[in-house]
Parts: sequence; C-alpha cells; structure tokens
Amino acid sequence: MNEALIIDATRKSWVAYTADNEFPIQNLPLGIFCYKDHTARVCSRIGDQVIDLYGLSSGEILQVEGFKPNCFLSKYLNPLLEKGKDSLRNLRSTLAQLLDEASHPDLKKKISEHFIPADQVQMLLPVKAGNYTDFYSSREHAYNVGVMFRDPANALLPNWLHMPIGYHGRASSIVVSGTDIKRPNGQMVLKDGEAPVFGASRQLDFELEMGFVVGKGNALGHPIPIQQAEEHIQGLVIFNDWSARDIQKWEYVPLGPFLGKNFASSMSPWLVDLDVLQPFKTDGPRPEKPLLEYLQTPGPHNYDVQLEVWLITADGGENLISTSNMKYLYWSMAQQLAHHTVNGCNMEVGDVCASGTISGPTPDSYGSMLELAWKGTKPLIMKDGSERTFVSNGDTIVMKAFAQNQNYRIGFGEVRGVVVS
Repeated sequence: MNEALIIDATRKSWVAYTADNEFPIQNLPLGIFCYKDHTARVCSRIGDQVIDLYGLSSGEILQVEGFKPNCFLSKYLNPLLEKGKDSLRNLRSTLAQLLDEASHPDLKKKISEHFIPADQVQMLLPVKAGNYTDFYSSREHAYNVGVMFRDPANALLPNWLHMPIGYHGRASSIVVSGTDIKRPNGQMVLKDGEAPVFGASRQLDFELEMGFVVGKGNALGHPIPIQQAEEHIQGLVIFNDWSARDIQKWEYVPLGPFLGKNFASSMSPWLVDLDVLQPFKTDGPRPEKPLLEYLQTPGPHNYDVQLEVWLITADGGENLISTSNMKYLYWSMAQQLAHHTVNGCNMEVGDVCASGTISGPTPDSYGSMLELAWKGTKPLIMKDGSERTFVSNGDTIVMKAFAQNQNYRIGFGEVRGVVVS
C-alpha cells in the first residue's frame, strides 16, 4: 500500500464543531445528497454542515486537477471513484486546505455559502453496487451460530479457520439509511418435521456489519495480492444485512442464503475514506490455524472502530442493545478481498463487500438478535417493559460506528431502518 494521506491530527478548522463531533476536518467523507431542487449532487461534511461540492467547484472555489464542476452532479460516487485513490486524495486535501483555520476570511465567507445544515438535506445511496458479497468473518458470531444449530464440539465447520467464508448477495436491494424495511414473506417450517408454510417472517433480525467499497478493480484472471488489497478499498460504510432467520433456516441447505437475505440491506450514506482510518489500525485475533501464504498479513490489519446497535420502540424509547468493535473480526478486509479474487474473480469499482455480523466476546457485544436473545431463549427487555426475541413491526434499528483517539473522533453517521408490515 502506498503511503496514505493522513491529515494532521492537530489540524483545526474555522468551522465550529464540538470535540466529540464525528465529522472533524480529519474526516471529510463523501456522499450524495439532494436539496430543494432535488438534484443529486456529491457532497462532503464537516461538523453539522453538508458541503455542496458542485457549488464550491462551479464557483471556482474548489479547484482540483481532473475535477470539473459536472463531476459533482451525479447520482452516485462511482464516477469519482473511477478517478482513483490519488485523485480523491488530492480532492480531500484541497478541501481540507479550504476548511483550515488559516484560510483567508474572505474565502471563508464564500465557502460557507455552500454549506447546508445536515438535518435539512436528504442523503442518498452513496454508491451503485454492481456486485455485493457478504462475508462471515467474526469468529464469535460463527461459533455462536454453530453452537445453536449444531453443538459446541462442531460449532465451527472445518473450513472456517482456513479461509474467509462468504456468499454473493443481492446488490439491487441495498437501500440507503432511512428506508423503511418491509417484513418479507417466504416459506418456513414452524416446527421440525412439519410441512412448510408460507407467510411473513416471524424471526426478522438485523446483522451489525461494516462494508467496504471497491475503488480500484482488477482484471479477470488476475488476483489482488494481500499486500495490495487496501489500495483497492476506497472507504467504509455501516451495513445492516437484514435477515429472516426462519426463512433462512429452511432454505439454506444445500446452497446457502437466498430469500432470507435478499429482501433488503441498509447502508449508511457517508463513505469514510480508508486513509483517515490508518491511525486506528490495530492487531486482529491471532490465527488459530496456519494460514496459506496468500492470506498472511504482516503487521496490524484490523481497525479499532467502535460499534453500537440501538432498538427504538414505536413509542420512541431508545434501547442500546449491543456494543461491539470492528477489531474483533477474525478475517480482515484485506484477507477478505485477497480471498475473493484469488481464483481470478474480477472486482469492479463500486462493488460492496460486507464483513458479516460483527460479534464480540461478551453477550452485550453480540451483533444480531439471534445471539443477543440466544435463539429466543433469553428475551431482551425494553425500557417500556416489552420483550424482544426478534425485531417487531414498528421497531427502528439504528447502528452507529466511530473511531476515537485523544485528538478527534472519526464517525460514519448512522444506518437506520424501521420495520413495517
């Protein structure tokens, strides 16, 4: 990986925001928004302000080689991603210079004319994923599920500790945060040994995941070496891979997830650049089995990103039901991408890969209702006194993610979805 552009940790902006704001000058994520005229545009964010990059560019305030104003009139970030990491580094670096506290007072006034309060805009899906792959990279999650449906001695299948397990999901049903989630219908078996019935899923679940967006593809037949994997990853989003456990249980043998997964996956609207997460790089779990050479990663290869899941009941009661961390992933993003392409599979710009459910070592860090309520045997008690074993109609699931150090916090915003009948 080339040396990443890291914005000075002590850098300050003339834009006012609190010390715990998730969008300091060190972040500057990219997204797509629309405002009064309903035109989709590329934006960034600092503090509580969305930055209209088309406005800055057309006003000749933001001038970056290779980026004409029309570049920022787009429904998705894909055309910008096609320009490559170095170009996007130049874009974010130039934007940071404009927002730096040393900017000229006259320039500050011109820039602020292209700010819009974040609560006044509609954020759209940031990328158009041509392909979507969901991995199964948390050992704790895989073990917990194996214990529930097999036994502790055989919780992990023989291949799990040797390679990242994944499946190809449905890209067309990825939706942006805030989109209602309709409870899916399908076949399910209500009691072992009985004939299947058709109806609405009774075991709707969330999965706490992080997703990465491919910013550089590879040619068919040419694997991505693990040493170069992160140069192909542009940034990260929060990802909720909604799951209908009862539909999934009946259908997944022999070919794996299908209707229990493909009805919806929710994505947060801000693409946080991988460069800004480099200060939060950390060691992952120690491999329990010798790894084949193409999966071996010298040095730290995980990221210390804190995760939260909130369940908001229909009366507005907010319940923090899970706190986890991306560092718990047994298989890192680099390993996932190297394995995905080792057979010559070609990735394309805008492709999305999700981590799979991120569960930690303690019950309060599990990343799904299946685990939190332990297959329905340990219901969660909400503030209003109601119980949950799975997600009910009217419930809103909110996931948050942030990385924190002594100087600033890098946030991803949130991914939110309310379940409707």
